[in-house]
Amino acid sequence: MLPLPVTRSRPLPRMRKLAAVLALCSLIASCANAPVRQRAVVPTPSDTALLDDVEKRSFHFFWDLADPNTQLIPDRWPTPSFSSIAAVGFGLTAYGIGAERGYVTRDAAAQRTLATLRSLLAMKQGPQAQGVSGFHGFYYHFLDMKTGERFLPNDGGHIELSTIDTTLLVAGALFAQSYFDRDNPAEAEIRSAAETLYERVEWTWEEVRPHAVSMGWTPESGFHTYDWRGYNEAMILVILALGSPTHPVEPSAWTTYHSTDVWGSPNGLTFIQFAPLFGHQYTEVWIDFRGISEPVIAAKGIDWFENSRRASLAQHAYAVANPDGWRDYGDRVWGLSACDGPMDATITIDGKARAFHSYTARGVAEHDIRDDGTIAPTAAASSIVFTPELSIPAIREMSTRYGSNLYAQYGFLDAFNPTLRTSEKLKHGRVDPAQGWFDVDYLGIDEGPIVAMIENYRSELVWKTMRKNQHVIRGLQRAGFTGGWLGK
Repeated sequence: MLPLPVTRSRPLPRMRKLAAVLALCSLIASCANAPVRQRAVVPTPSDTALLDDVEKRSFHFFWDLADPNTQLIPDRWPTPSFSSIAAVGFGLTAYGIGAERGYVTRDAAAQRTLATLRSLLAMKQGPQAQGVSGFHGFYYHFLDMKTGERFLPNDGGHIELSTIDTTLLVAGALFAQSYFDRDNPAEAEIRSAAETLYERVEWTWEEVRPHAVSMGWTPESGFHTYDWRGYNEAMILVILALGSPTHPVEPSAWTTYHSTDVWGSPNGLTFIQFAPLFGHQYTEVWIDFRGISEPVIAAKGIDWFENSRRASLAQHAYAVANPDGWRDYGDRVWGLSACDGPMDATITIDGKARAFHSYTARGVAEHDIRDDGTIAPTAAASSIVFTPELSIPAIREMSTRYGSNLYAQYGFLDAFNPTLRTSEKLKHGRVDPAQGWFDVDYLGIDEGPIVAMIENYRSELVWKTMRKNQHVIRGLQRAGFTGGWLGK
């Protein structure tokens, strides 16, 4: 079983493994090991209009819903919610994109960014269990929207000081640092504030077991007993920890992290495995891996961008093959990631027992299929830079076929399940008897990758901006990356 991610908000129960293997269509099989393709299709005018609509709606999740005092972004909406610190990092990235696209003015985006960074730096840090927002420069995974302090669940659970969610926050701040590069007081303060936010993160404090970074810490239990090891969404964590100007980890942290990578071949698509697609997408929201390489991936004859492309192709091929017969899976309806689900129960549908789950990580990898018929639109949409020829048709199909059940005010809702058409034992969301189960919430950690990856596909804005950031360059170089744009 691959390491279960903590970024996507909630405990992740183990899902049963399906016996079926991937049956790839001839088109996918023939291109499985093809060279990297930046753009396999040229968007039509209608494609461009569609992508702009999706991007703008998703941008407004951050612009409209940030708390006016703390500037924190909700984990989800419209269900009342705490803030996800990772969503704040995606928001900091979205603001520059919105300025570039003309959704808001550059000045308005700069002021919102500056207000967010000021708020974050003003939040209290300390070892206390309550009344603080973080410790040693890290932030708690979830913060109270109004106070900015560690969120305290009603069930008595303990929210962790999260290394990966802090990383995604810092990535957004570093994007803002490089994007807002003009010589005026507001943009100069953005650059300075982002530097301070990054400098005070004590990566080495979380390096409890050499040379790996722990997943987190709580005042109640201390450091988590598990570390970031094996390819997943935390690749950007190691890069930023290596690039730190104040508390850098040693270069051996890179090989330690990758020491448990799993190299697999789901029926012809050979790549380093991670089942949910978000693990292949989050780092590449900010870092352009095309044409740059380091020894771990170079030994496989590809780069990390190609690795993610193959993971996306494998998911598409799995949906086309649909070995377990889930309703609506196919060429234009695909994509498994961590997301909400309808229930934790088994019910009989058309004479077959079907096990459904609530929030969990769904995905496709060799010997690790996690699937209950629940599709996350962010999975296909955020793979647009890897597989535009498959992602754009999926965006169009899912937004039009399911209409406002799935695609509304802020773009795509988190998840849907066409197979489940009964409200029996329903835990979350709602059921349309004609189309299936639909989530009622938008999630910030869906919306952020959708905004950024569509923009990277259209203009490469986030990638180009982050190529200028000296901290990112230093982190990549200390990890052993060379070539391509990095060599220039």
